[in-house]
Amino acid sequence: MKQELLEQFEGYDEIRREIEISRKFGDDFSLEKGQVAEYVNRLHPSLINLRVGKIIEETASTKTLRLMAVNGYLPPFQAGQYISLSVEVDMVRTGRAYSISSSPSQTGYYDITVRRVDNGRVSNFLLDKVKVGDFLQSSGPQGTFHYHPILHQKEIVCLAGGSGITPFMSMIREITDRGLPRTVHLFYGSRTLDDMIFHQELSQLSEQFSSINYIPVIEGPDCEYKGKTGYITAEVIQETLGSLAGKSFFICGPQAMYKFCLPELDKLGINRRKIKQEMFGPPINIWEYQGWPSEIKAEDRFTVRVNGSKSFETNAGEPLLAALEDNGLVVPSLCRSGECSQCRIKLVAGRVFQPEGTPVRKSDRKYGYIHSCVSYPLDNLEILL
Repeated sequence: MKQELLEQFEGYDEIRREIEISRKFGDDFSLEKGQVAEYVNRLHPSLINLRVGKIIEETASTKTLRLMAVNGYLPPFQAGQYISLSVEVDMVRTGRAYSISSSPSQTGYYDITVRRVDNGRVSNFLLDKVKVGDFLQSSGPQGTFHYHPILHQKEIVCLAGGSGITPFMSMIREITDRGLPRTVHLFYGSRTLDDMIFHQELSQLSEQFSSINYIPVIEGPDCEYKGKTGYITAEVIQETLGSLAGKSFFICGPQAMYKFCLPELDKLGINRRKIKQEMFGPPINIWEYQGWPSEIKAEDRFTVRVNGSKSFETNAGEPLLAALEDNGLVVPSLCRSGECSQCRIKLVAGRVFQPEGTPVRKSDRKYGYIHSCVSYPLDNLEILL
């Protein structure tokens, strides 16, 4: 702003005199200029360059990648948070969020535990192509799926399914590493015992620490298995825990698990607002969700016009973010679950379907912004990036 305009503001002369006095008698912080921003970026970097230091075979479908910082420093994180890897697969730049499974007390590396997904572009790339010594890029640690000492009780009940075990593994490792005064009851559901990630370690920790209670629940056990079977039902939880008072609940797993387990927790009288839920990627078979218009088929094709110029076609059943990436358009993203709002874009024309509960800010709704990772075209679209 020009000096003559500044001088017209009321109180300009008084503020100028205060500045002169401060410069004469106050401390000089000019030498520290820029250090605050540097320190903040050190704790919360937008990008981390990583090297794969070790690959650990967990199960037939799962590996842990041990990632070390190229510059030797990794920012701290809270147990339960994730990083978003950015990779190029088949000439397409994309990203995926993976919970950190190592303990926050381990500052030399991040472990991410990757399970194979049917037709999973990134999971298959990480499991089949990446080797020790390769370089990867990620975001800094992100997410709110972690223990909060003010909001949560010291006794927590964790419901996990599949690779949803990873944030809980980080929490449990932190508790045992640091001797934290918390008790964990971990219900871990799986189709078979062989496919349970960290089963041996969790069994050992449960035997060693009275504060760690590990309850595997196997859908299809063999004849020698003597533990809980079937699904994580209200009855299984009730008979294992007895009283539910004074306990906080966490849940992480595939979407089918939420659909089944949340009503089971309802039966126990657990308020939904007191259940901490981790999002787990975009919905599968979005056309089966409540509210999806019956006249729209998953394979219906629509045209998407971007920034008034480039156009491409995509299916109604594909997330808009994935379609943009497939067509060479990189949109910033982190969670890819509709939570973080990093992938927000402006919808100029057309209709999209977003699952009920997608946390779009009121101001974004007012001005037509959508979360592209969980937005599905129901019409020809015009968007702005």
